[in-house]
Amino acid sequence: MKLSILKDDLNESIQHVSKAISSRTTIPILTGIKIDVQPSGVTLTASDTEISIQSFIPIEKEGTAVVAVVEVLTPGSVVLPAKFFSEIIRKLPAPDVTIEVKDNFLTWIRSGTAEIQIVGLDPEEYPLLPQLDESHTLSISSDLLKAMIRQTTFAVSTSETSPILTGVLWNFKQERLKLIACDRLRMASRESHVETANPIDFQNIVIAGKSLNELSKLLPDQSMLVDIVVANNQVLFKMDTILFYTRMLDGTYPDTSKLIPQSFQTELTIDTKKLADAIDRAYLLSREEKTNIVKMTLKDESTVEISSSSSELGKVTEQIEAHKLSGELLSISFNSKYMLDALKVIDSDFIQICFRGAMQPIIMKPEDHSNMLHLIMPYRTTN
Repeated sequence: MKLSILKDDLNESIQHVSKAISSRTTIPILTGIKIDVQPSGVTLTASDTEISIQSFIPIEKEGTAVVAVVEVLTPGSVVLPAKFFSEIIRKLPAPDVTIEVKDNFLTWIRSGTAEIQIVGLDPEEYPLLPQLDESHTLSISSDLLKAMIRQTTFAVSTSETSPILTGVLWNFKQERLKLIACDRLRMASRESHVETANPIDFQNIVIAGKSLNELSKLLPDQSMLVDIVVANNQVLFKMDTILFYTRMLDGTYPDTSKLIPQSFQTELTIDTKKLADAIDRAYLLSREEKTNIVKMTLKDESTVEISSSSSELGKVTEQIEAHKLSGELLSISFNSKYMLDALKVIDSDFIQICFRGAMQPIIMKPEDHSNMLHLIMPYRTTN
């Protein structure tokens, strides 16, 4: 195998696939990146068995002018140790790199005045990526998918005692895609209309939150279509030159609809940023107390009080104006970090907060649409 390639394009591709490299793998070959060189271009693959990422570098790329990226001299394959390969390519002196694999997978890397030898591994030992039936494919805009992931993954559980809750539930039915994350103390859900060319639906697809966070880093901010393929126990996200495979989590996700009250005693509409800023200031004190507990008191029809206290440091009290308030006045305590996490991803100037009582779930949603819902369980406090 021998090729010449532009360093920046190779480095970018390495950074993409390196997100699938785990330092904890017990399979030695998976500490490496597989490089396949074909007449059409170069494919890099990395995997940790939970996620697999493949990045393709074409011979030429089109921009204002066609630029030659790769010159294939001899096709072939090799697996190179990811950490060293990534570091060395990034630090090479010249804008182009020549990679040549000789006997026993000994690999020579040359760039400018630098010449490096790496002991490679046999690519035949590298696990094959799953072959998925792509007859049912859902296409979604990358910026929308990125937003939906950001607005839900923060609420997944970090405890391995309930593995299914470390994932995000995906349901797609009648052109509505819905993502739900819940860790028993809070829940985040986001849905959106997604048009499909062919009838397709899927239920109870659960993808690990950490896998979705890695996927999000690869999704372009600008609007570009991403194809989602669901088959067997795998989900494939297909971008322009990147394939991202992730394994589904085993098990059945609990029915979170039972957590959401159907009627409320109190409904509050308030400025999202003003509320977030007030809770953020109260959080400073509650964080020092290591409780994160902040209290919200509805004083009258137009005043909301946010407060927190510390036996050692003192007290924070702030009053903000309610945009609208109806129903019974109440006082409720909650985890301020959970509340701030939700407020950061709500894409509306005003937020509607619904209460059924001081010890019932707090429901939050944007005032101007119903595509998002957040639930936070309150705290029972002695006072």
